[in-house]
Amino acid sequence: MINKKRKINQGFCKQINCKQKDRKKYNTKLTKKREKMQNRLNSIFLKYEINLSPQQANQLTQFYALVVEKNKIMNLTTITDEDEFIVKHILDSGLGVKFLQDNATVLDIGSGAGFPGIVLKILNPTLKITLLDSVRKKVDFLNEVIQKLNLKNITAIHARVEDFAKENYESFDYVTSRAVAYLSTLLEYSLPFLKINGKMIAYKGPLIEEELNNAQNSLKILCGKAENIIKLNIEDNDRAFLIVTKTKSCSRAYPRAKNLPRVKPLN
Repeated sequence: MINKKRKINQGFCKQINCKQKDRKKYNTKLTKKREKMQNRLNSIFLKYEINLSPQQANQLTQFYALVVEKNKIMNLTTITDEDEFIVKHILDSGLGVKFLQDNATVLDIGSGAGFPGIVLKILNPTLKITLLDSVRKKVDFLNEVIQKLNLKNITAIHARVEDFAKENYESFDYVTSRAVAYLSTLLEYSLPFLKINGKMIAYKGPLIEEELNNAQNSLKILCGKAENIIKLNIEDNDRAFLIVTKTKSCSRAYPRAKNLPRVKPLN
């Protein structure tokens, strides 16, 4: 009887040891994978003259893991391949940090999975960022990311643009947006939130001139001036940043409710 118990215990111990070895092997593999991604992040950002600290590289790697994991149960992005994610989401979002001054207040409209807002916060911790999205599940995810990455002075708000504008007119130094709307609509969403001389940073594609030409009436009504278009080829992807400055206070009637900025833009 004693020998039988001893054999059972020995077999049980072998199972535990095997599980511990498997777990250790898995953790080692995971660590190497994270280190590889961090090295890739460091390398690619250096090409664009942005130096990542070890903490920033680690946070961006964690952010990728959180997005990919949550993407299994909700639609956050169609891009989950690591290299493609780094270029088309993290790097693309991160390059906008060059246009933001330290300690500025930033509203990121239509934050979705956190692009560009979360990335901008990681790259410049001095920024005071508000992430705005109308989808509750996405806002819940953003708050989860903020907590797990231990980010400070950043908050995610569940609200429609026109509702949030009522209490936040001319409250921000910058408004950012990426893959949100056509420019005429985007101007109406963004400019009311800007302080006078504040700037809208719009992430756009290669057809930015066409959008801008069609948005001249919106610029006039909303007191905006297109200051600059910065075109970049980001790892063989043609991208552009449009910088628009708010020149004076304008009517508080904007942004209009009932989805009018999309259905009947001011162009």
